[in-house]
Amino acid sequence: MEFDFAQLAPAERYKLMAAVIVPRPIAWITSQDATGRHNAAPFSFFNMMGADPPVVAIGIMRRPDGTPKDTAANIERTGEFVVNLVREADVAAMNFTAIDAPPGFDEIAGADLPVLPSSLVAPPRIASAPVAMECRLAHVHEIGATRIILGEVLRFHIDDAVLDPVRLRVDTPAMNLVGRVHGGGWYARLTDLFSVDRPAWARWRADHPDQAQGFD
Repeated sequence: MEFDFAQLAPAERYKLMAAVIVPRPIAWITSQDATGRHNAAPFSFFNMMGADPPVVAIGIMRRPDGTPKDTAANIERTGEFVVNLVREADVAAMNFTAIDAPPGFDEIAGADLPVLPSSLVAPPRIASAPVAMECRLAHVHEIGATRIILGEVLRFHIDDAVLDPVRLRVDTPAMNLVGRVHGGGWYARLTDLFSVDRPAWARWRADHPDQAQGFD
């Protein structure tokens, strides 16, 4: 079946896209407003966009009434935020911080979340998160009701228990991270993994000389 997205309501587009673009990593973002009030909220429209400079991207939609969410407003006003990753043990607390509370509500206090001070930015990082990335706002691109926020990673905190600091090897499965999948409340674990080697041109060319001819 083919859908003309111009003929669908935003909620219908969301339902289709969120059901198939899976799994999505979760940015559990901590921020604070100009008066120092804290905020925490999860966003699954999130990913790494590059390493030189180190950039993350987060898509944040507006509230139903058209006003910006606290996270977006805080980031734009202060230029700082922290991306915390979500382990399975923190799902209940993370889910609480998605509450549709009024502006100014401190989800960190409401969820009784332990936090730690960041090194370079004002918003705190979540103490139980296996990874926390302190970020500085690089760019905001507004498309309709969505703000795409690009942040440059300034400091990267990772649990010593999952890291080989000499080789910079991370035991990713040991972090027990979760991602968002389809539906309103479904999540995925990183427990069913497989590996596929990336093909090398030199080897493929040697095995397929006729097809590789002319591409030297």
